[in-house]
Amino acid sequence: MNYRQASLNDIPLLMDLRKKQLVDEGIEPSLDIGIELEHFFRNKLSDGSLVQWLVEDHDEFIACGAMVCYEFPPTYTNKSGKKGYITNMYTKESYRGQGIATHLLTKLVDEAKHAGIAKLWLGASKLGRPVYKKFGFQETDEWMELHI
Repeated sequence: MNYRQASLNDIPLLMDLRKKQLVDEGIEPSLDIGIELEHFFRNKLSDGSLVQWLVEDHDEFIACGAMVCYEFPPTYTNKSGKKGYITNMYTKESYRGQGIATHLLTKLVDEAKHAGIAKLWLGASKLGRPVYKKFGFQETDEWMELHI
């Protein structure tokens, strides 16, 4: 298996993998989000705030994982204020349970350390929750959302 970072040339692939991930998580593809995904990947890869890894096996892309970097005001528990949001974690069903997601997470944590990011967070799907817990992520009551 080959692990590599995504580039701007990979945007069509990233869009396809994101759509597959959302469907696997049970989200109905009721909207066309192609333009929005293309903008997201182009902007975030261009400005360096997205680190996206791809996994290829025999000329087929079978997994991916990403971290979006954000800057918040520094706090007493996070001096740099930098946080990383883990997203776009997807592994093709026939490859699950082989440690690929854990290997991707390790690469993303290494990227976070290199960038001076002290805190990572994510929204876990039912499929991903056991992987993240085993890796060391803890559930908190910190995160709230408002849908407008």
